Amino acid sequence: MTWKRYIWPVIGLCAVAFSVWLLYNELRGISLEDVGDGLAAIPLRAWILAMASSIVAYAALAGYDHIALSHLGKKISFGFITACSFTTYALSHNIGGSVLSGAVIRYRAYATKGLTGQEVGILVALCSFTFVLGALLLGAILLIFEPEVLDRFVDVLPISTSRTTGAMILALVGLYVFGSWLGLKPLRLGGLQIHYPRLPIVARQLIIGPIELMAAAAIIYFALPAAGNPGYFVVLGVFVISFSVALLSHAPGGLGVLEVVFLAGLSDMDPVAVLAALLVFRLLYLIIPLILALVMVLVFEKTQFSRRT
Repeated sequence: MTWKRYIWPVIGLCAVAFSVWLLYNELRGISLEDVGDGLAAIPLRAWILAMASSIVAYAALAGYDHIALSHLGKKISFGFITACSFTTYALSHNIGGSVLSGAVIRYRAYATKGLTGQEVGILVALCSFTFVLGALLLGAILLIFEPEVLDRFVDVLPISTSRTTGAMILALVGLYVFGSWLGLKPLRLGGLQIHYPRLPIVARQLIIGPIELMAAAAIIYFALPAAGNPGYFVVLGVFVISFSVALLSHAPGGLGVLEVVFLAGLSDMDPVAVLAALLVFRLLYLIIPLILALVMVLVFEKTQFSRRT
């Protein structure tokens, strides 16, 4: 079992190393001074809008946990769920391997509220599926109405193929909704019973998942300059692809992976401006939340220690 414990961290570090090498070859003509000038060129209004987008994104992420706990029929205070969700995502996004690291953090918090290991496992699975569902729904809509987004990465497929793919993905999402409407019987796995989400839960998933991704993409969109900006929906499409690849890579914080894919998707823009916008994203979506989450963990552990003693 020892190698299984280290396989994903090793994969993540390899993804970081490979991406950093690609970034070096892509940006070796750009100096730190150029990047500093790019950050300085971002107006105050763009910073405010990007910060507001980050707040909306983390509020939507808290919705993931609220949805999962509603599905489980657990009543926990709104503040605790929101704080737990914020801490979980702020840490797991930076650590990498978000599903596994998020499971550990959630179990530590929700176990104090009486949730069992199986219930936390279902909660983690439903939160992950809400993200996947949101990404699929947004991806399908973008493939149908903005099929040119895919051409920025793969230019060998006709637009009709992109629209057909989007329609097929949308049909899969529709099947998931139809299954909820039918009220399918629970799935039994040994002693574990998994209930199909009810229609109100599914409706909330279809709203919260896309909102989180759209708000996170807006951070980068607002930080990009107007010159050469392809528009919000193109940036959203590039973000959904790059962020999904970064998560699949298990690289801590998607370091390097996010930048490589994003630069490829916005190759017609000034790379300095794109890199500056990505640094704003990392600051508002990763670094500041990480600092706040560490403080919250320390406060939580201090409270638990005080209760035990």
